[in-house]
Amino acid sequence: MKKILFKQARFITSALKEDECPTLQNSQGNPLPEMAIVGRSNVGKSSLLNHLMQSKTLAKVSSKPGKTQRINYFLIDETLLLVDLPGYGYAKVDKATKQNWAIHLENYLNQRDSLKLLLFLLDSRRTPNDDDLAFLEWAHFHKLPVILVLTKTDKLKEIEKKKQTEIILNTLSREKSLSGLPLVHYSVKEGKCKHQLIEVINKELWG
Repeated sequence: MKKILFKQARFITSALKEDECPTLQNSQGNPLPEMAIVGRSNVGKSSLLNHLMQSKTLAKVSSKPGKTQRINYFLIDETLLLVDLPGYGYAKVDKATKQNWAIHLENYLNQRDSLKLLLFLLDSRRTPNDDDLAFLEWAHFHKLPVILVLTKTDKLKEIEKKKQTEIILNTLSREKSLSGLPLVHYSVKEGKCKHQLIEVINKELWG
């Protein structure tokens, strides 16, 4: 499989219900693989997506947590569907709306056969909470590969970044299945982290 360079991206659609989700195929008639981005609200998903694709407008960035309320699909290099999932944890929406999100997200994650990889974003300054651990354990149970992406590393000094990374990894290692996840530090103020993430993505997708 040809390496994905993340040179081109275009928005495909915004969906929530299962029958709204697109199915794109390659020239051989096979469904394109999907990679989903997931994490708490305000973890920096939209900023990472824009930085990864060298765009300021591909994904909407908001200072208000929980702004992404639907499943957004982007086509990368005509080869990969990148799926931006609603964040969880801080969104100031009513309980019924949160429950509705949860139902549709669970259906997407459980039923989407073309989903091949998860980018799980964590703020590098935070420790994984119960929601984070539960999601990662769910992904392991369903045998979905996960890349752990620690965001906003520019907000930490180098010694703080090292210490906080150790705390995060130690927290994950309490559950044996969560040890050894591929890890990438990410800052939208640095260029090299983008190339590191692209390398890890290609390795996880194609081996």
